[in-house]
Amino acid sequence: MNGPSAAGVPILRLGDVLVTGLLNELDDRSAVAFSEELTARISGDGARGVLIDISRLEIIDSFVARTLMELTTMARLLGARVIVSGMRPPVAITLVELGLRLTGVETALNAEHGMAALGWRRNSPPAEGALA
Repeated sequence: MNGPSAAGVPILRLGDVLVTGLLNELDDRSAVAFSEELTARISGDGARGVLIDISRLEIIDSFVARTLMELTTMARLLGARVIVSGMRPPVAITLVELGLRLTGVETALNAEHGMAALGWRRNSPPAEGALA
């Protein structure tokens, strides 16, 4: 199943990698629903990797940082590697200023780099005249 999760956040499957994101409007209830949906999808889809794009986050607080760490830990326990991509410079600065550490969370500059780190490669179309 591709599409919005119970928390209203899309979780897409690309091969054995799940791609999702976090939004600023994350509250306790939606964080729990999102965590449950994501872990169920990791297990049910046999995902070996998860990309969580946070490029739409304009601010970060201790709650969102904790949620990212917990999601990463849950995914690892289920056998999936997690990469958080798209962190904006003000978010990184805020994390440092608040003394918040994303312990155990791997990051990538953008979604493309994150997908590459997870070993996902886009199939190139065959060259003209090549045998398929």
